[in-house]
Amino acid sequence: MRTMPAGEFKSRCLRVMDEVRARREPVVITKRGVAVAKLIPIDEPPADVFGCMAGTAEIIGDVEAPVVPANVWKTTRR
Repeated sequence: MRTMPAGEFKSRCLRVMDEVRARREPVVITKRGVAVAKLIPIDEPPADVFGCMAGTAEIIGDVEAPVVPANVWKTTRR
């Protein structure tokens, strides 16, 4: 883990943030030699389950038609 004085962090803040994101290595920021903050990369967001299989299935035939023919059904009427 890398340490960096607050003054140096202040002057190179954006570059340090890019490095933390790219290398996934935290940086401890110190003030007068005492650690005061830690810059860590955030976890990648989990993949959304909705739409994750979009385009992987194909509909063949009539989706509104019954699975079995109507003459096979047994109906009870009273």
